[in-house]
Amino acid sequence: MSNWTTEELDKIASTDDLHISPYRKDGKTLGTPTWIWSVVVDGSLYVRAYNGQVSSWYQAAREQKAGRITAGGLTKDVVFKLLGDTDQERIDVAYKAKYSKSPYLAPMLGDRARSATVEITPA
Repeated sequence: MSNWTTEELDKIASTDDLHISPYRKDGKTLGTPTWIWSVVVDGSLYVRAYNGQVSSWYQAAREQKAGRITAGGLTKDVVFKLLGDTDQERIDVAYKAKYSKSPYLAPMLGDRARSATVEITPA
């Protein structure tokens, strides 16, 4: 279950400027912030890697399992949980609702991006 406050999730959900910075291999240094799409589903925060599992931020998140995000004026140390095939349909619906006008929506609903879905929770 998520430990986000309603206020935090509202800030994140209302913007599309989420930047994710998983830790580097040393486990202490944050990686370069990467802009990605995010969605909130039933009180939980999810992101997907456009380039799937080969994405460098996804690989770092998979290996380090922690980092930091900034979105909607909020900066938070976070933990990453790889999702696999769990809850993908509900996340698809949220992506369609939030990014319906983007020409990049279709790839974010495809198998490549779906395979790199991550749930983000506060550290």
